[in-house]
Order: sequence, then C-alpha cells, then structure tokens
Amino acid sequence: MPWRVETGVDITEVERVRAALERWGERFENRVFTEAERAYCRSKRFPWINYAARFAAKEAAMKALGTGWNGVHWKEIEVVREPSGKPNLRFHGRALERFQRMGGVGARLSLSHTDQLAIAYVLLLFE
Repeated sequence: MPWRVETGVDITEVERVRAALERWGERFENRVFTEAERAYCRSKRFPWINYAARFAAKEAAMKALGTGWNGVHWKEIEVVREPSGKPNLRFHGRALERFQRMGGVGARLSLSHTDQLAIAYVLLLFE
C-alpha cells in the first residue's frame, strides 16, 4: 500500500513575533508555546528567532493537518528535538486525535531562519 503525504509550509516575520513577545510577554508565550519550547527558546541568545521558527512550524503543521487555527490549539503541536538534534513534531490533544484518525505514522520538520524571517516545512506521513 503506498504512503500518503500531506505537507504544510509557513514563513513568519521574526519582528512580528518579537513585537508580540515585547507587548504580551509571558501571556503570549504561555498561550502559544509549551514549557519545553519556552525553555529551549529562552536558552538562546536571540530567543525571538527561535520562537518565530516554532510559530511557523505550528502554522505549517495546522496546514498539513487541514485544521487551520480553529481546529487545534497552539500548544497541541509541539516542536521537539530528536536525539540527533533534528527538530520534529509531537502532537497532543485534538491535534494527535486528528493525526491518528487520518492514519498518521510519522512527521518530519525542517526549520530555517534569518534575522528577519523564519520558515518551517512540515511533511506528515500516512498509511
């Protein structure tokens, strides 16, 4: 049986995320990012760049799941680091339920950023 693939891509302006962090602070962080994501980003010299990359990853994952913002909560999609150091996705709650209902068997994530832009490409694998 051939595999089915869904993809999502998103590009986020780093300055918009930085402005949201400055304006809303922990309220924004707590609404959008898991504790592990916040700890990782805060450990970096320019945390807003890493927050922007994770924000883009969450939006790209929502596109790949076909849910948009209304279908799942931000923190139900988590960017994690594999033992090799590569980023990947972990789904929770409704995002996990949807992924499983769709026959999900794997996810791949690629992140890249500059000082101005962060981009995420998500590939979801289904049986």
